[in-house]
Amino acid sequence: MTTWTQTLPAVRGKLLLNEHLAPYTWFRVGGAADALFIPADADDLADFLKAVPDSVPVTVIGVGSNLIVRDGGVEGVVIRLAGRAWGQVTTDGVTVTAGAGALDSMVARASAKAGIAGLEFYAGIPGSIGGALTMNAGCYGSETKDVLVSAWGLNRRGERVELVLADFGYTYRHSNAPADVIWIEATYRGTPDAPEAVAGRINEITERREKTQPIREKTGGSTFKNPEGHSSWKLVDEAGWRGRLHAETGGGAKFSELHSNFMINPGEATAADIEGLGETVRADVLAKTGVQLDWEIKRIGRKPA
Repeated sequence: MTTWTQTLPAVRGKLLLNEHLAPYTWFRVGGAADALFIPADADDLADFLKAVPDSVPVTVIGVGSNLIVRDGGVEGVVIRLAGRAWGQVTTDGVTVTAGAGALDSMVARASAKAGIAGLEFYAGIPGSIGGALTMNAGCYGSETKDVLVSAWGLNRRGERVELVLADFGYTYRHSNAPADVIWIEATYRGTPDAPEAVAGRINEITERREKTQPIREKTGGSTFKNPEGHSSWKLVDEAGWRGRLHAETGGGAKFSELHSNFMINPGEATAADIEGLGETVRADVLAKTGVQLDWEIKRIGRKPA
């Protein structure tokens, strides 16, 4: 046990040392965090951040749907916003307020129930609001920037930070917001519509996703961002990687037959297998097409020695 873990403050939430992170990710791979903190609420998180030395790295994860945790584990503290306190969704008129731990799909359905249109696309994103804010999540022609009004969070010192839409400087899968902010809550504005009409569009998105994406596999969602003027799935497909097992991983990881921009763990792949396959495909696509694929999946942690 390192010296800094012995001086961690008392918390009201859960503080777990040397906690394996594989169960917290959709790929079900990865090593342990030096410490995993699941705060009880925003005040618990703020107090913790104020007490933890600046020298200790802090990493935030959501539901782990678009994440690879490397096999060597994660240095410092990993913070996960999970539980009822972090997943509240409320509506008022055409305004939707959602906790950072709320699933995107929950926000879409709460909006539909309230007769608020504009957030249907969240039904197609397998993540939580904190991640959506960080990466301007979107699909099927809509993005977070189209409906977001404002959000607030805590910086590394536990201080409250409030941003409006313009402060994010959103571009495709990118935000200019301070990287150390841990999002707590977001406010959105939609437009009025009949609840059944909104729900119908959500059902269409859900059905389309079920038919075209391997949502019942151990996956990480979209692997690569779409390069300008290209579709990543087409580039991966044309390079011959759809459904193809990676020889160097002994069949431990592959790109899905159903959607060639989705990597899957069909058995007992390691994080190194999955990330290695992604890097192999990036290099192959670049060599064959001259197009650079950039990761959309977040990769964190230490590679094994």
